[in-house]
Amino acid sequence: MVFWLLAQASVLGQDLALLLVVAGAGLVIAEALAPGAHFIVLGVALLVAGIAGLLLPTSIGIFAPLVLAALVLVVGGITLYGYRQFDFYGGKGTGQTSSSDDLRGQTGRVTERVTETGGEVKLDDGGFNPLYRARSVDGEIAEGTQVIVIDPGGGNVVTVEAIDDISDDIDRELAQEASKRDAEASEPDADPDAA
Repeated sequence: MVFWLLAQASVLGQDLALLLVVAGAGLVIAEALAPGAHFIVLGVALLVAGIAGLLLPTSIGIFAPLVLAALVLVVGGITLYGYRQFDFYGGKGTGQTSSSDDLRGQTGRVTERVTETGGEVKLDDGGFNPLYRARSVDGEIAEGTQVIVIDPGGGNVVTVEAIDDISDDIDRELAQEASKRDAEASEPDADPDAA
């Protein structure tokens, strides 16, 4: 009876290992056809565990399914860690945008002179295709000028402004705020209860 159980377990172990190889290979192929990290972690875990199961000695008998299950968990964890660490599909999300609002504040360079009616810019972190049709807030922006997106516009036409123009406005606003704070600090504090 014990020998019959050991014989059945090794046969089941081989069948289970072959099933894991087929399922793992199927998932890896499915990932190749529809990329996006939907199947790769489980596919690699099943494939490696199945190959290891085919190579395991038959002497482990009834423990083969437990060993294969442990291998699936360990290899799956290692694969998931590797996938997240190296992020093969997008550079940790920096190379893609999820909506047009994500373009607000992005910087880039003018590739074709930008006017109030048209032009083109290449954004530094503009997604898969970083080239966008662009309009200027006012005036013309020469080719090669560094720009910032003021309004993403909801499509592939963004409104941009030269960074040099903005820094002047920012410096001007900062100076105004500093002078207001200095003026408020120099005024004597009036006690409202004194009157």
